[in-house]
Amino acid sequence: MAQQTADRRRRGVIDIVTVVMLSLTAVLTAWCGFQASKWGGEMSIAFSQASSARVQATNFDGQARDARQFDLTIWASWISATAQGEGELAAYIEDRFTPAFQTAYIAWRDDGMAEGSPLERPEYVPAGSAQAAEWTAKADERFQAALENNQRGDNYSLLTVLFALVLFLTAMSQRDAKQWVSRAFLILAGVAGVSAIVIMLTLPIKI
Repeated sequence: MAQQTADRRRRGVIDIVTVVMLSLTAVLTAWCGFQASKWGGEMSIAFSQASSARVQATNFDGQARDARQFDLTIWASWISATAQGEGELAAYIEDRFTPAFQTAYIAWRDDGMAEGSPLERPEYVPAGSAQAAEWTAKADERFQAALENNQRGDNYSLLTVLFALVLFLTAMSQRDAKQWVSRAFLILAGVAGVSAIVIMLTLPIKI
């Protein structure tokens, strides 16, 4: 009689542990699904921002190319006027240099005209170049953030699989089987559950 009472008590404890594990695992599975969804949304937003930034970078890069082409045309005219000894025309053309080219031209002239043209000077930064570099950097940053957010979502999705394994093992421990088999399934479920919780605690949270 005492043995039966002990067995019933032991079985009652196991049943309580099983219910707690099933309930907790169900909640954590839902939480992981929620986090995977949130990080998936963040990934989409970051990809959209990266795409928008890339368009802006392309626009400014086109502006820089146009500015460089204009400066190149003006420079060719200046070279032609200078070669033909038309100083007045050359001075007229100089007055129409763009600010970026004017800065490079002065540096080129003061430095002994060592380079082939002011276009080769580091001081020459056509309009739109800085903005293109800035937007390109922003696009790269948002793209990298999108990849990280995607990985975070995948990590939470993998955790839902691990928690599903916990549910499976816990359910198997309730089947009519030898006591040691039920305990083995329950212990495996506990180990898997604790491992999943530890991993989950290391992951970032998005509310």
